[in-house]
Amino acid sequence: MKIRCLIVDDEPLAIEIIESYVNRLDHLELVAKCSNALKAFEILQKEPVDLIFLDIQMPKLTGIDLIKTLKQPPKVILTTAYRDYALEGFELDVVDYLLKPISFERFLKAVSRVSNQHENGAASDSSNINSEDAYIYLKADKKMVKVHLKDILYIESLKDYVRVKTAEKDVITHQKISYLEEKLPEECFLRIHRSFIVSMKKIETYSASAIEVPGKELPIGRLYKDQVLEILNSKHQI
Repeated sequence: MKIRCLIVDDEPLAIEIIESYVNRLDHLELVAKCSNALKAFEILQKEPVDLIFLDIQMPKLTGIDLIKTLKQPPKVILTTAYRDYALEGFELDVVDYLLKPISFERFLKAVSRVSNQHENGAASDSSNINSEDAYIYLKADKKMVKVHLKDILYIESLKDYVRVKTAEKDVITHQKISYLEEKLPEECFLRIHRSFIVSMKKIETYSASAIEVPGKELPIGRLYKDQVLEILNSKHQI
């Protein structure tokens, strides 16, 4: 299956270069291209997109702000002439951060990370994902391991890997935490930190700074705090 791409940049030459790179790879498909983040937002409401090549500094709305407005953003490769936003970008779980001018070799390396996630990532019974017996398969130790969603306590990011923690076992798979966040039902799982997703049914206690599940206390990240507390408070009001 091809990776559906969107290019967002206010520089016509930058769009032209990235488009030429996309066209050189058979497993990429260019869905659309646009010159500002507001137009990109409109496209994302209408078209399924797997990967955005996203400039940061654009008029009206920056690329960073666009990511923050999306509830379940596609994978993002940032393309920019400035290094200053690298940390903030990675806090938002972007796949890669390309500095202009972008060589084809560097472009290929970034795209390969997305391709690897597709090949080595989670496979799910999508027709059954919200049922009591829903499960996913995770690739670990060259095998596909079945994990029931109801058994998951939390998921922890380990750079290019994630640990899926249940009461009975740990499953470590080569995957980005943002990919699993997209696949898991949002009414059951909550992203509380750039490194943690928690099963809401497994939460025993919570405060403004931490959540406890059986056997573990997990921190609530600064960028996630307001949303996490709003969701938890709405679910646990008496």
